[in-house]
Amino acid sequence: MKQKVFVSGLIPKIAAEMLSKHFEVTMHNDLRLLNKQEIIDGLAGKDALLCLLSDNIDAEIIASNPNLKIIANYGAGFNNIDVAAATSRKIPVTNTPAVSTNATADLTWGLILAIARRIVEGDKTTRAGKFTGWAPLYHLGVEVTGKTLGIIGMGNIGRAVAKRARGFDMRIVYYTRTRLQPELEQELGLEYLPQEEVIKQADFLTFHQSYNPAMKHMIGSKELAGMKPTAFLINAARGPLIDEAALLTALKSKTIAGAALDVYEFEPKVTAGLEELDNVVLAPHLGNATIETRNAMAEIAANNIIAVLTGGKPLTCVNSQIYE
Repeated sequence: MKQKVFVSGLIPKIAAEMLSKHFEVTMHNDLRLLNKQEIIDGLAGKDALLCLLSDNIDAEIIASNPNLKIIANYGAGFNNIDVAAATSRKIPVTNTPAVSTNATADLTWGLILAIARRIVEGDKTTRAGKFTGWAPLYHLGVEVTGKTLGIIGMGNIGRAVAKRARGFDMRIVYYTRTRLQPELEQELGLEYLPQEEVIKQADFLTFHQSYNPAMKHMIGSKELAGMKPTAFLINAARGPLIDEAALLTALKSKTIAGAALDVYEFEPKVTAGLEELDNVVLAPHLGNATIETRNAMAEIAANNIIAVLTGGKPLTCVNSQIYE
């Protein structure tokens, strides 16, 4: 009898094609997210779960299937999964790291340019028929070239963002928990500063560190007040890093010049009031939303499941201590 896999959301077909060669696959073929009970029902009798980053896989869901052998998350992050509960049952939890680097770095730069040059605001104006012709003081934005880019978190994505910044002749200041080697700093043109100094000196402040609950509201009223009034905040990392109520207040009061967000504190909900502001760009979590990256993520998730259900170890396990 074939082992069974439950895929909780609609993902690139390459994953189903790969898994179907070995297992019986049931996929939720709809963009609508499943609720908790629907995930429990779909998981019943299955050997593996391939879930979405937007699925909250809690201890109750994990406990609902005593035969579950792997939880493969379709996403680089995994804070949507109760990893401790899975670990207690020796269930490997996997993610899809690394392949999101270029897509997320590109999207970050799209946000930077969009908020600096008021592209989204201009699009709305033009579509509404309010563009009446070129004028010297019409719809002025700010230049990116030559400004200071502040990066908090200097992993693969942070470094990819920094590489792109060099094309804009920017000064790049950064903070990360473990400072990079001097030769890498020199290669990328980076200047290491304490976090509060990065926040203070940046004209564009962007976040690219991995998330854990201790980082919630890392940027709140105090940090926003420490930014330049001409500065822009960009978040394509994790929504809870930012206290969105404090951000809303800072944007309304012009404490900072603007913000461009791809992730949200209460995702998929957006803090009420942000959508009304012209000095905000709001994207629907598009960080790694490219055909190339999403296909690569599907392959990684499928290969992790194939490895575990055929008696091996997964390629990208986030709780590898279960094998010790």
